[in-house]
Amino acid sequence: MSGVNHVLAFALAALSLAGLAWSVSMATEQVGARYGPGVTGMLQSTVGNLPEFFVVLFALEAKATIVAETAILGSILVNALLVLGLVLIAGSVRNKPRRMKFDETLPKDTTTLLLIASFIIVLLGLISTGAGPARHHTHTISIVGAIVLLIVYAVWLPQYLGADNPRADDEQPARVAMPVSVGLLVAAGVGSAFVSDWFVHALEPTIHTLHISQAFAGLVIVAIAGNAVENVAGIVLAYKQKADLAISVVKNSVAQIAAFLYPALVLVSLLTAAQLTFAIAPIYIGALFGTAVLVWQITNDGWGTPFEGAALIAAFVVLATVAAFEH
Repeated sequence: MSGVNHVLAFALAALSLAGLAWSVSMATEQVGARYGPGVTGMLQSTVGNLPEFFVVLFALEAKATIVAETAILGSILVNALLVLGLVLIAGSVRNKPRRMKFDETLPKDTTTLLLIASFIIVLLGLISTGAGPARHHTHTISIVGAIVLLIVYAVWLPQYLGADNPRADDEQPARVAMPVSVGLLVAAGVGSAFVSDWFVHALEPTIHTLHISQAFAGLVIVAIAGNAVENVAGIVLAYKQKADLAISVVKNSVAQIAAFLYPALVLVSLLTAAQLTFAIAPIYIGALFGTAVLVWQITNDGWGTPFEGAALIAAFVVLATVAAFEH
């Protein structure tokens, strides 16, 4: 009976995280009616990534290092493969021809950030599996990598926000006051901190009860629940034909996790019970680099189709299957 209670508590915590998505989706759309997709996507991604930040932080404090590592990687992979794939399908199936048009500037920038993060992770992965003296200094190299990634992100952000486009003339005016919209976003972010703590405490007994691997729990379950805000908001916005805003929400999240959240957590983890580094298992190094290449190939031209969305989702399904058999 205790096993059932653990699973029920975990399910309720996951639903609570997902339940924040509706208010954030609505508030994002209202902010987007006043500002361009860049500012709106950045604001929404920042709030939407707060649950993931707290989940990983609490997992590190509980010394659940595998869950923490796979959760942060899963956040990148879920958004870049599963959510982006669903967004491309939702945004293109209602059009004739079945294509979704969006500004290609943001995808190019975010893919660059993802490739830079992948470069550092691949380098550290090769070092940690090699026999050279550098393998004894993965923590130091990770700290240096985290600092330079944060600097690159800080250089990119003002350039991106400064080039933001104003809302279109045919855009429907906002129906909710700006303070209310921002208040909903902030409330969702604060609420995520409390729910994330509950979520992590219910995770470990659920893993044992359901006999699932920690890798699958972090890469799939935690990543999907922690990114429920982007999952719902991006798909809904794409279905409503707000293509630029939908892509901005998802791709901003990918860039922010890879070039800001991950390196920030590497530095913050110096104060927790377990430390996070960029030295991860070779299988996830390959998945991350392959994802960066796939995202670049599919979004570089500014068009999305159901076929491309299905290809991204298929890649995530195979990755999730592999994670299910990892320890």
